[in-house]
Amino acid sequence: MEALRASSFPSLHRPILSPRNSNCKTQKPISHIPLVPSLPSIQVKRSSNFKIFTAISPIAPSTEELLSPDQEIESETTEEKFDWYAHWYPIVPVIDLDKRRPHGKKVIGMDIVIWWDKNDNAWKVFDDSCPHRLAPLSEGRIDQWGRLQCVYHGWCFGGSGDCKFIPQAPRDGPPVHTSNKACVAAYPSCVQNGILWFWPNSDPQYKNIHSKKKPHYIPELDDPSYTNLMICRDIPYGYEILIENLMDPAHADREGGRPLEIGVQKLDVNGFTSKQMFGENYFIPPCLYYGYFSPAAAQSKNSTSSAGTKDERKLAEVGARNWQKACYVPTKSDVLVVSFRRWLNKYGGTQVDWKTNFSRLLPPTPPREQLFDRYWSHTVNCSSCSFAYKALHALEIGLQIISVSSIGIIAAAKQGVISVAARYSLVAMAILCFVASKWLSHFVYKTFRYHDYDHAFV
Repeated sequence: MEALRASSFPSLHRPILSPRNSNCKTQKPISHIPLVPSLPSIQVKRSSNFKIFTAISPIAPSTEELLSPDQEIESETTEEKFDWYAHWYPIVPVIDLDKRRPHGKKVIGMDIVIWWDKNDNAWKVFDDSCPHRLAPLSEGRIDQWGRLQCVYHGWCFGGSGDCKFIPQAPRDGPPVHTSNKACVAAYPSCVQNGILWFWPNSDPQYKNIHSKKKPHYIPELDDPSYTNLMICRDIPYGYEILIENLMDPAHADREGGRPLEIGVQKLDVNGFTSKQMFGENYFIPPCLYYGYFSPAAAQSKNSTSSAGTKDERKLAEVGARNWQKACYVPTKSDVLVVSFRRWLNKYGGTQVDWKTNFSRLLPPTPPREQLFDRYWSHTVNCSSCSFAYKALHALEIGLQIISVSSIGIIAAAKQGVISVAARYSLVAMAILCFVASKWLSHFVYKTFRYHDYDHAFV
């Protein structure tokens, strides 16, 4: 489950999305981009003592008002509803995308394929399903003419989702590739703040949505006086639990915890804003949470916990509407989490509208090796980590070769050919290279492949 993957929930009674692009012959969709699988996490730092943290999280009003679940649930029938399919969703940092191949992703339960259209010089986002026999287009390739080609039977598609070529169709026969049934659903997309975003509705009325409504812009991410770090990782969490963890200040300060003064200035269908003693936070639904804060006031360890997956099952048993009755949240440090739950109950229909993309049953809890995996959940998809992993692995092999070669030279050399000092030097080199390769192997494995956590000793 990614941030917007998890289990299935009831529909918010939106009309069914158009499965095919009904007008795909000449027009091309807008290209744009998305903190994932997925949703990326971004840290931005300036040369001063303030930092901006961007992720997926929420916030809330005064404690007494928030701790009234009856008032929240009662207002659900009268307040404006949040439309989960009428907003931009982040997919992946563009730096992690390879223009030579298509990329498959899953966002809000939808299987999508991302590919670079060199003819339009833009990233495109399509439904990851060929209209011919429903094969995943993400398993295909980009041909020499810059078209997305299905791996199954070779059908080729242009940047607007229109079918350009069907190899099996007679050249002198009817142009079956021009049929609307041969088109792939193309979603509006754009690149902003170095992230690829997409609009999860292929209806033609949203074709030019980017000119009317853009993703929320964070100017600091494009400001050269700031540095930023983007992290994108697939985590087996549901949307609600992941957002709670990202916005929970007490979760990051268990040992030196202290009372926190947090107040919410505004909460409506468009999210909420909060003020803390060390900065401000903003929740822009469905997927953006960012804030300004002082690093000295919010020191934390960057770790992953399996507790969230366990909490998820307990909350599923309790029910979203009974969250505040089941959880005791008496302090202001819980205001952000309570505010998110209030927003979700009041405007979001109590949970993500997954339509028919998931069943109600949660999948089995993965083993720890999968929960704390770093390679498949992050390294393989991150350009910088993937490069570092390959480079360090090559260095490890190089050290082993030097170690073995040094021993081989000593063994093969005849008596008197190599001086005693040289022999000792080669032995020392062999030992040092062997020890260094073992240390490096452990470091690479722990950093890029798998790192377990035992919170009793952390």
